[in-house]
Amino acid sequence: MAEDLISLGEKLYRRAQATPDAPAVSCGEVTLTCRQLEARANRIARALQKLGVRLGDLVTIGLPNSVDFIEACWGVWKLGASPQPVSFRLPSAELQAIVDLANPAVVIALPGMETNRRRVTVCDLLALSDDDRPIEPRVAPVKQAATSGGSTGTPKLILSGLPGLTSAEPTDAPGIWRFRSGETALIPAPLYHNGPFGCALDAITQDGHLVLMPRFDAEGVLAEIERRRASWIYLVPTMMSRIWRLPNQVRARYDVSSLKTLWHLAAPCPPWLKEAFIGWLGPDVIMELYAGTESQAWTTITGSEWLDHRGSVGRVTVGEMKVCDADGKELPAGVIGEVYMRRGESSQPSYQYRGATARSLPGGWESLGDIGHFDADGYLYLADRRTDMILVGGANVYPAEVEAAIDEHPLVISSAVIGLPHEDLGSSIHAIIQARPGLKGEALLAHLADRLVSYKRPRTIEFVEEPLRDDAGKVRRTQLRDERIARMKSLKSEM
Repeated sequence: MAEDLISLGEKLYRRAQATPDAPAVSCGEVTLTCRQLEARANRIARALQKLGVRLGDLVTIGLPNSVDFIEACWGVWKLGASPQPVSFRLPSAELQAIVDLANPAVVIALPGMETNRRRVTVCDLLALSDDDRPIEPRVAPVKQAATSGGSTGTPKLILSGLPGLTSAEPTDAPGIWRFRSGETALIPAPLYHNGPFGCALDAITQDGHLVLMPRFDAEGVLAEIERRRASWIYLVPTMMSRIWRLPNQVRARYDVSSLKTLWHLAAPCPPWLKEAFIGWLGPDVIMELYAGTESQAWTTITGSEWLDHRGSVGRVTVGEMKVCDADGKELPAGVIGEVYMRRGESSQPSYQYRGATARSLPGGWESLGDIGHFDADGYLYLADRRTDMILVGGANVYPAEVEAAIDEHPLVISSAVIGLPHEDLGSSIHAIIQARPGLKGEALLAHLADRLVSYKRPRTIEFVEEPLRDDAGKVRRTQLRDERIARMKSLKSEM
């Protein structure tokens, strides 16, 4: 082990020794100091050991944002095992399919999340052991395992290519996340997604105060920034939109001047929304990152850069990327194709799939299915996912572009655009809208008339009451499309 790297369990122990009474994690009205988190993690680790968890095992964690979630993860890391977070809202069949793939000895989850493995809560684990003495440091071979692919009905695990190690000492250098020792990081996004999970881990290993929200609430985020004097926040565009839709007098009610960095990622951000946040908080605060959970390569862009490259997700800062045509030939700047990436020919793999195979080209290049192009300055612009692209009369339509235009309407809460079969055009654009009272289809089409060319505008509009995106901004377009096609077939059969 390199001298400047230590296990995650050892890191927490050292922090508890150095700053025992400093806050480590808060959620709502509950705060654990470094000493308390260390003690409870040791108890959880010993309880998990009694239940058969060993070095290198995966442990499935199905909990909402809470201090329990963080305690569970550090208890797992103390044993040299790997947290494998899942949504606590998963239906039983999907949860069981993931558990079958992960093969954990134990599932740490809420009551009702039953599988063929033993399920325990954090309270159950704390009741199994009251021994909070430091446990012998162990290094997890895999830092964490993320879950993906639920929208297709075929889950996959993405195992990190990194072990459970971190720097022995926090650095004053801000690094890629611009996070410094002693800062307060606010994360309202669900920790079962890889982005917020990784940022929460970094907040604690960088000797910061991690503040979680049990669920996203637009005004609540502003209140928590003011209350905690948060200097760093993780958001997704759906959250940004809901914050921006608050009445001006509500946004102005809260002091958010402590914010130094706002990261947004995980989904495309409509240009109008990004521009609004830059105007509100300043270009130096707004940061964006594009990458997959697989972490082969990343792009980043500052707010100031974005103003000069409107719509871009930035330049490559880790690994390599290129844009290729359907035959795998690299395309020149300005030409749209499929984005391929790699960590580097001499680098260790950044991840390993369990239950899936990467879409790849010779030389270690892999695709996440995104479509885009580079400009002459090396800035990447994304269009959409390859599998979500809609072919309308021979023209490519990217749902994200249409959704961005729809979401500009002040009465729209969220939207999802899909392609439905059409005898003449091949596919037609169908917009599914969650809106505030009063929005009519005619008004929405009028709103789109000067924003989208005619073939990109929806031919059909459907209003729904339920949210279309989860708290991390993810939308399951494939599932939405399949449900509506099945409905169309059912109606035809009844005629």
